[in-house]
Amino acid sequence: MSELAILFPGQGSQEPGMGRDFAEKWSTAMDLWTFAEKESGLPLREIYWDGAAADMAKTDALQPGLTVVNLSIWLYLKDSLKPSATAGHSLGEFASLAASGILSPEDAIKAVCLRGKLMSQVANDDHGMAAILKMTQEGVEEAVEAAKSESGKELRVANYNSPAQYVISGEKAALDIAAAKVKENKGRFMPLPVSGAFHSPLIQEAADEFATHLKTLDWKAPEFPVYFNVTAAPESDPAKIRDIMCKQMVSSVRWIEIIGNQYDAGCRNFFELGPKGVLAKLLTANLKGKEFEGRAIGSLEKAEELK
Repeated sequence: MSELAILFPGQGSQEPGMGRDFAEKWSTAMDLWTFAEKESGLPLREIYWDGAAADMAKTDALQPGLTVVNLSIWLYLKDSLKPSATAGHSLGEFASLAASGILSPEDAIKAVCLRGKLMSQVANDDHGMAAILKMTQEGVEEAVEAAKSESGKELRVANYNSPAQYVISGEKAALDIAAAKVKENKGRFMPLPVSGAFHSPLIQEAADEFATHLKTLDWKAPEFPVYFNVTAAPESDPAKIRDIMCKQMVSSVRWIEIIGNQYDAGCRNFFELGPKGVLAKLLTANLKGKEFEGRAIGSLEKAEELK
């Protein structure tokens, strides 16, 4: 049997009604929602089951809300799945930490409640992010370096999502120059509706405060390998894992390498546990020409097919 990798999505994968079907059928999922509401101080079920899209996109609510959904699906299917690896995209990495036993689900939820608050507090009108499509990695990196050099401002590739999709993050002056360079090279430049320069040194202050909290948690060795955003590789030492996670907020998400490395380690089945199926769609570009199976499991109905 082919090895299985479990993937957890991050910010941008929220959708109306997410996780409601699990919570209304299964008390464990409902308990996660009530725990996250208590920790965050926010009416998460009201926001995601009956709220407006603008409220659903707010970082302080989204981080605990999406983590609860990701973990609800994992815990519901845990006894039916035998993963050989896991990875989570940015925020989704905290669901991976809980799924692999590195952190308890409660500690993971507490962590993302704080992470969401800290990231919402770094809002800055001079900072932003943008997706770049239809350009090579080399072309994107060259445009970023040129824009950084010409503007004297911070800019970096924040997400290496697939050979067809990158996200850059930095100061608006550098983003504007990068936009012009992308258009010159016939790429697509799409500003993202975010209020900060996430996965860049511009939010180092928030990352330092978050790291202080992470150092108080009980870190354990993983029950199966987690491929980390910062390194694109697994790590088994709890102290080293904690140090890696302390860097995550200001480091690039190396998703292309993560999926390639999981494939090289024998993974041929990739199950995304979470709403929308964004990561399952990225598999086609990341594993072009290779044989694999990718599935998106974002609803109770889909989960039931695996039990």
